[in-house]
Amino acid sequence: MDNPIIGIFITATIFSLMFALGVNHSFRQVTYLLRQPGLMVRSLLSVLVMVPGIVVVLVWVFSLSPAVATGLAVLAAAPGAPIGYKRIEMAGGEMEYGVNLQLTLAMLAVVVTPLILAVFFSIFDLMIDRVAPLYVARQVAQVTFLPVIAGFLVRYFLPALADRIGNPLRILGNILLVILLLLVVVVLAIAPDLRMMLNLGWAATMAIVLMVALSLATGHFLGGPTQEKRAVLAITSIARNFGLALFIAGLSDYGQEFVPTLVTYLVLGGVVSMPYMIWSKRQLKK
Repeated sequence: MDNPIIGIFITATIFSLMFALGVNHSFRQVTYLLRQPGLMVRSLLSVLVMVPGIVVVLVWVFSLSPAVATGLAVLAAAPGAPIGYKRIEMAGGEMEYGVNLQLTLAMLAVVVTPLILAVFFSIFDLMIDRVAPLYVARQVAQVTFLPVIAGFLVRYFLPALADRIGNPLRILGNILLVILLLLVVVVLAIAPDLRMMLNLGWAATMAIVLMVALSLATGHFLGGPTQEKRAVLAITSIARNFGLALFIAGLSDYGQEFVPTLVTYLVLGGVVSMPYMIWSKRQLKK
């Protein structure tokens, strides 16, 4: 993934998604979790502590290769998929909670992403250049924190403009993300070496399936007494920011070697979580 054009496209995609997220919501919504400290602690515990912890255990138990271990570590450090709310809606989750948790994770990424990566660096030999957390924080801030803040400012000072451009920006961001995913698939398809890397082996595949399943279960049980909130936290726990993960991969000279792990997680995450989403929706209809 060392092609500069792809790197620019990745940056533009994440920036567009995060800016649209800020334009379509207000900063006040970020305080939703602050007004419910118990829910906030459980939410952040599940997404930012338990999921990385699950990855640490799986990498150790399955003795995963450096490429796979790095891919899973990067995913653990990239919480909050920009379009995760679509899965939340499919699972019947409470959208207000889902949107606010997504906003909170987008704001926190500038801090938690370098910290989580630093923890993995201290435990495993990752295929990422060991860089200072502040450098990672600056890079992440440029594509997550700053565009969200810019979107908030547009919403606050120019609400009429925000209303007009909010939906088109959201659609544009989603289109760019789809194009990015297709671009990654094409690159993997035409590059023999990368295509071979998609065959991760049974141990890595099983580890990814367990990562999704255990993360779903963790979010579900920490979500509280109502299924609406349980569904939100379960889905958010597995929904990692694929664009941000690719961006982090672009910071490494070996990024292309663990991109297949990111793609495999994206596919298996959708497959493994589908039964839960169907079950959750049915539970809420009873």
